[in-house]
Amino acid sequence: MSAISRRSMLAGAAGATGLTVLGTSSRASASRRRRVPVTREEHRVVIVGSGFGGGVTALRFAQAGIPSLVLERGVRWPTGPNAETFPHASSPDKRMFWLGSPVSIFGIPVPGFEAPYTGLLEQVSGNGMDIICASGVGGGSLVYQGMTLQPSEDVFNATMPQGLDYARMNSEYYPRVARMLRLQTAPDELVNSKTYKPARIFARNVGLSGYDLSKIPMPIDWSFALRELNGEMKPSYTNGDCAMGVNNGGKHSVDVTYIAAAEATGLVTVATRHNVTDVAMAKDGRWQVHVDHISTDGTVLAQKIITAKALVMAAGQAGTTRLLMRAAAKDQIPDMPDGLGTGWGSNGDRIYLWTNLADDFGAPQGGPVVYGSKDWADPATANTIIQASLPPSPNLRSTMLVGYGVSSDRGHFLYDSAKDDAVLQWPKNGDNTLFKKIDARAKKIAGPLSHLLDTTAVYPSTWHPLGGASMEVVCDLAGRVQGHRGLYVLDGALVPGTTAACNPSMTIAAIAERATDELIAQDAGTVF
Repeated sequence: MSAISRRSMLAGAAGATGLTVLGTSSRASASRRRRVPVTREEHRVVIVGSGFGGGVTALRFAQAGIPSLVLERGVRWPTGPNAETFPHASSPDKRMFWLGSPVSIFGIPVPGFEAPYTGLLEQVSGNGMDIICASGVGGGSLVYQGMTLQPSEDVFNATMPQGLDYARMNSEYYPRVARMLRLQTAPDELVNSKTYKPARIFARNVGLSGYDLSKIPMPIDWSFALRELNGEMKPSYTNGDCAMGVNNGGKHSVDVTYIAAAEATGLVTVATRHNVTDVAMAKDGRWQVHVDHISTDGTVLAQKIITAKALVMAAGQAGTTRLLMRAAAKDQIPDMPDGLGTGWGSNGDRIYLWTNLADDFGAPQGGPVVYGSKDWADPATANTIIQASLPPSPNLRSTMLVGYGVSSDRGHFLYDSAKDDAVLQWPKNGDNTLFKKIDARAKKIAGPLSHLLDTTAVYPSTWHPLGGASMEVVCDLAGRVQGHRGLYVLDGALVPGTTAACNPSMTIAAIAERATDELIAQDAGTVF
């Protein structure tokens, strides 16, 4: 393989999987301070983060008449037919990275991104495992592939607190999320089109391997992709150019569903480029949020100290856990539960580059995801494998396989005073039992004339971090932090390390739906 072809393959894989090594950290960039004004504000409820947890909370509180301020460190990413809002994974630019520059992709230097920007992705470095997380209004929903899976009862009950009550989650909260995200599976007309050949090969191979095959529910209006086929707009879905956000629109991400509906009530304000640096308990028992209002290059324009009766931490697993651990270590929030920072899991993520000598996948490849294969019979090792498109690239006879499942090993965060940050500690060879199960299935599906590059082994990382402020350890089932009136966690940090062989988005949203019902009924009007 030529050096140019190899570089194209690795760049495409990196674009599809987020396997980039980012340089400057967000705290280092955002801390470039000068003399700026400091203002104070008071609000009834402050929500840190605008992803699945924050979006659900803002909407359901507003519908109950409860106003809130949503603090989002990133920017808005508006879409529309033929828009150029999002960066392209196959030709990345500064919009891809959160206030930092990529150093390399699989060891290949990638120059040209020295200018910092409040971009989409941040690498949170850990010991043994890195976390890839998103920024922007809508959080991780902006860049996630969109698989929206509900766990089975057996796997859910084997991995989640029994008090969540699967029957109620199944009858009320998962369907509520499905309606908000307007889930659809890809129509056969699209799947049978030229660029969706990798999906058809995957489906055939899954069947030949004797595994389950099903279409994956997606928060996508697939008519946009069909219109692309008809030449009504430039390709975005049909050429796989959707790994870093869908420029044409049609993807029902949190910003255009939950957040848009919340803002329409008139009771929700979303403050963008508001980077939370610290949270603390005020002397009167209320909550203080210290915020840098930043420009798109990270320059601090102003600082705010915001006081609220209720503080909802929904900054994503890494953001929420690190902010709370920093506050605990510096005694800004005293007497935090001992389990803070524990119970972390990767959701068993495994990402492969599948090179196939038997079949030509072709290029470009339609995306993002059509089919998946569930192996959920044994709750202890339940897992799912899906095929995902590569971004536009030369024909390299390659595509992506992604697996995740019930992970058993757990990591934890430790506060590092020198960095003033909490750092993930992940055990060597963590989740090997699950990985062997996923690997065996992936190789059987790929077939004998294929090669799988396990990119997670090359660069241990996850897009699906969970835990750190888990239910029944740090919080109750509604996200109330034990012993701290008015402090809540409603994002992936609340979930105990795995979401039952499904990617986390639907379960995080359903748990937030359940929690907000309880908080509105029991805490509104008394706690806040």
